[in-house]
Amino acid sequence: MLVHEDFLALRFPADAHETGRVRHQLREWLQGGGVTGDEAEDLVLAVSEAVNNSIEHAYPGPVRGTIEVHASAVHDGGITVDVVDHGRWRVPPPALTTRGRGLLLMRESVDDVEIHRSANGTTVRLHRARTPSPTTADAAPDCHVHAYETSSGVVAVVRGDAPASAGPSLRRSLITAARGGAVPLTVDLTGLGAHREGVAHALAEVASALAAAGNRLTVVPEGIS
Repeated sequence: MLVHEDFLALRFPADAHETGRVRHQLREWLQGGGVTGDEAEDLVLAVSEAVNNSIEHAYPGPVRGTIEVHASAVHDGGITVDVVDHGRWRVPPPALTTRGRGLLLMRESVDDVEIHRSANGTTVRLHRARTPSPTTADAAPDCHVHAYETSSGVVAVVRGDAPASAGPSLRRSLITAARGGAVPLTVDLTGLGAHREGVAHALAEVASALAAAGNRLTVVPEGIS
């Protein structure tokens, strides 16, 4: 284990009994860097799911290997964590490749999930931005999302302003409404305010998560971003 104020490096056997220790060490490092509350717990959950996926898929059966977790503070004040294995993932049937609950939980918990596979192993990169502290200088309040189920999926109604600072929160709310991408989602933006800088990236990320699970994002009215 290598610990520094700006980074954490762990290497451990690919064994389910190690996951609790990894969560504890990551949580301690995050708290030492001032990352607490929901932000810390979301990261710990996402990393735990990524580690569990590596244990299950990279080293199946009697195969034994190692997993690495590299966490670092980045320039935007957020946290990036790489979960690295050196095994060969079993490839499930195409219809199931992105429907695992672990991947859905990761997408619900952090802002970006990237998966890089090669002959040398797999790296899952997780990024969670920090939520800005509210100040009196804020130009507009964050938007509000109301979601409800229909016979054809979920509708998420977005109301209010969505400045750039609201983008990560909006993305997480929409991903959660879509069950991580497991159900089709319609986003109703007719109540969106004048500040909408945070909408485009959020919608792009949600569309990607839905497409990966074989579902579709519908935006009302069309063309708004």
